[in-house]
Amino acid sequence: MPFAALGLTPSLIHAIAAKGYAAPTAIQTAAIPVILNGSDLLAAAQTGSGKTAAFALPILQQVLHAAPTGRSPHALILTPTRELAMQVGEVLRVFARFMPEPIKIAVAFGGVSINPQMMALRGGTNILVATPGRLLDLLDHNALQLSAVNTLVLDEADRLLDLGFAEELTRILALLPAQRQNLLFSATFPGEVQQLADTLLQQPVRIELQHAVESQPAISQRAIQVDDKQRTQLLKHLLQTEQWSRALVFVATQYATEHVAEKLRRNNLAATALHGELSQGARTQALADFKAGAVRVLVATDVAARGIDIEQLPVVVNYDLPRSADDYLHRIGRTGRAGATGMAISFVTAASEAHFRLIEKRQQLRLPREQIAGFEPQVTPDAVVVTGGGIKGKRKSKKDKLREAASRTDQPAIAASNPSGFIWPTLGVRAKPNVD
Repeated sequence: MPFAALGLTPSLIHAIAAKGYAAPTAIQTAAIPVILNGSDLLAAAQTGSGKTAAFALPILQQVLHAAPTGRSPHALILTPTRELAMQVGEVLRVFARFMPEPIKIAVAFGGVSINPQMMALRGGTNILVATPGRLLDLLDHNALQLSAVNTLVLDEADRLLDLGFAEELTRILALLPAQRQNLLFSATFPGEVQQLADTLLQQPVRIELQHAVESQPAISQRAIQVDDKQRTQLLKHLLQTEQWSRALVFVATQYATEHVAEKLRRNNLAATALHGELSQGARTQALADFKAGAVRVLVATDVAARGIDIEQLPVVVNYDLPRSADDYLHRIGRTGRAGATGMAISFVTAASEAHFRLIEKRQQLRLPREQIAGFEPQVTPDAVVVTGGGIKGKRKSKKDKLREAASRTDQPAIAASNPSGFIWPTLGVRAKPNVD
């Protein structure tokens, strides 16, 4: 089906063609008519499936025909991270280039001065993309209103809740008009997301395409056995022998990003670190350098696992395995995007073998274990005593059970201060997030 058959205006079709998109993806084909029709939407789509364009295109068309809303945006898009907010804003601007009337798009996130963002909102904006914490800061400064929001988008809803934005979302929802269109996009649907959807959405159309064959990216996966202390040298060896133009390397901690990147630089490999404690300027520069090819290796925590679109990225390396099977899927989804092929490599140590088997089980796959000459592991899984919890996901932890108990105790007090009626299971337990 061509884009023109989805009901989009000629100016948007022009922008789509200029971007080089030949045909809509499955999520775009399913979602765009629903959004243009004004219905609420609950959509599950795999990373790299074209989700952002699926809501950006119809929202731009709705805004074009909407009446002025003064200091309130017509559409509000909430994202969990700064990087995703910037990316969504860029997608909107690209598609708005040929609109017959200028569309004002503002992006707001924390980690930088609020003053330029307040200045950008003077005179109003048609579409606001924001992280929840910075949006509340702007509201506290009386920089905008939400009284005329016609469309609300929660992008990466599972990630919004996982990062502890429950309290912020409750405050924001209370300030929105009761009559509006709600669009909820999520890669996974844990209980909290489903509860939010049940309360927020009115007779929604439900789209689930994460298992559709046509949405599966062309990613070849490899599992390489290696001793823990040999991982950096193995990474260097692979970079030199496989001749990857760029590589995104995921590690578990902020310290590891700096440590591994520094070791690579000592071996004359251009590398930089990306993690949540960097200033926004440093994070933006690291991504820009990597996308432009000025840096060959980006060593990152899971701050880069979602919402970052890097064209023609040949490989993702799991230097440290992710905690959950869902995070594994999002990590490797940074490669093999937009029809391109990609490769995902996981370093499997003796200590992480059992954990990787659980990830394989959740993903319904089984990868052969490779060994690279000169890096054969000397430690076997049988010699390792594994302590602590395994993969994050199904079984409730002691903390989860305590949070649920606290939630039941706090519900009457929360309901009194929550006009939307939605009770967040973990409200008042999680620390205030510092990612936006």
